[in-house]
Amino acid sequence: MNKVSNDEIRNAVRNQYGKVAVSESSGCGCSTDSCCNESISDSKEISKVLGYSDSELNKVPDGANMGLGCGNPQAIASIGEGETVLDLGSGAGFDSFLAAKQTGDTGKVIGVDMTPSMITKARENAEKSNYSNVDFRLGEIENLPVADNIVDVIISNCVINLSPEKEKVFKEAFRVLKSGGRLAISDIVATADLPDKIKQDMAMFTGCMSGASSISALENMVDSAGFSKIEIKSKDESKNFIRQWAPDSKIEDYIVSATIQAVKP
Repeated sequence: MNKVSNDEIRNAVRNQYGKVAVSESSGCGCSTDSCCNESISDSKEISKVLGYSDSELNKVPDGANMGLGCGNPQAIASIGEGETVLDLGSGAGFDSFLAAKQTGDTGKVIGVDMTPSMITKARENAEKSNYSNVDFRLGEIENLPVADNIVDVIISNCVINLSPEKEKVFKEAFRVLKSGGRLAISDIVATADLPDKIKQDMAMFTGCMSGASSISALENMVDSAGFSKIEIKSKDESKNFIRQWAPDSKIEDYIVSATIQAVKP
C-alpha cells in the first residue's frame, strides 16, 4: 500500500462501495470470495451481530441498513433531543436515521459520504420516509463540507479505517465540533502488525481490514487533533464475526472492533 497514492486508495474505496449501493448487497463491502460471509446474507441478522436491537432495526427505512459496519456507535453516543449529529461515512443512511429519531424535529443530522450512489440512495430513503431533519452531503471525511463549531456529536461506523489520512479526519472532526462536543465511533483497530501480504491487498483494505491503525497510533492522532478524555476500548468478542470477513486468513489475529470516544475541550 505504500506505493499507492491516497487518491488511488479513495477511488478504490469509492468504487467498491458504489458497487455495494447499486447491487443492493449487504455485508462488509467487498466481494464474497475475499471477505464477506456468505452464510449471513440478511442485513438485519448481520446488524444484530454488530450490536443493534430489533427495535433499532425496525425504525429505519427499507434499504437504509446494508449490513455494513463493525459495531453500534448509537450505543455510546448518548444523543439528545435537539442536538446536531454528524455521521462520517453515512452510506445509505442507517445510523443517520437512527440518530434522527433521537434528535427529534428540533435537532439535525448531517450525513457525509464520498460515494455518489450512496448519497443518492440515502436521499431517496429520507424522502420516501419523510425525514426532514436529515441532510446528506457528498464529501470526503478528510475535508468535511460542514461549518466550524456546529456539531454536538460525531458518529461513525467502520469508516475511518478506510481513510489514508486519518490524522486529517480527526482534525476535521475537531474543527466542526462545538466546545464540549464528542466523538462516538465504532471502528477497526490493529492489535498486531499486519503481514505485508495483507497490507498490500486492496480488497482487504476496502473490506475494512488492512487500513486499521493501532490503538496507540489512534490515541496519538486524536490527542494531536486537540481532543481530551480519549478512551479507546477494544471488543474482543468482535473476532467472532471478523474471522468471517476473510476465512482462512487468520485476520482476527491482527484486528478487532473498538469504540473511540473523546471530547473537544
